[in-house]
Amino acid sequence: MTVETLTAAPFRLERNALGRLVLTDAEGVAHVGVTPVRAFPIAAPDEGLSLVGPEGHELAWVERLEALPAGLRLLLQEELAAREFNPVLRRVVSVSSFSTPSTWSVETDRGPTRFVLKTEEDIRRLERGRLLITGSQGIVYLIPDVQALDRASRRLLERFL
Repeated sequence: MTVETLTAAPFRLERNALGRLVLTDAEGVAHVGVTPVRAFPIAAPDEGLSLVGPEGHELAWVERLEALPAGLRLLLQEELAAREFNPVLRRVVSVSSFSTPSTWSVETDRGPTRFVLKTEEDIRRLERGRLLITGSQGIVYLIPDVQALDRASRRLLERFL
């Protein structure tokens, strides 16, 4: 089996009646239950996407999502959004203690929530002012730009950085 690198889409991708993705390759072979997987979900989410078959083998490689036709790109983005759960932290409401472990009350793009920060090492700095905060339940919260947070949130967060 060969893996194709795609610049244009030499395949067809659609949902079947059960809601599963079906990739029909250039030879006309239908692969039911295809899963899109990002190569670099945080650093470069729109670059490098593998389409993996139900047996775990890569069927196709997409260099850049934006190079795909709009309908195909939208279908893949919808599937990825359903699989990925990375809430964006918009505001830090309160922190129970300035030492760890501490309970954080926050507002995210998916609503208000609380999580326990076990250690300060669970806050990871990324390039361009981004942060990842991992709660004790394993959920990773993304702060795309620390400077975009309100002043009170930045002050609370700075105690842990």
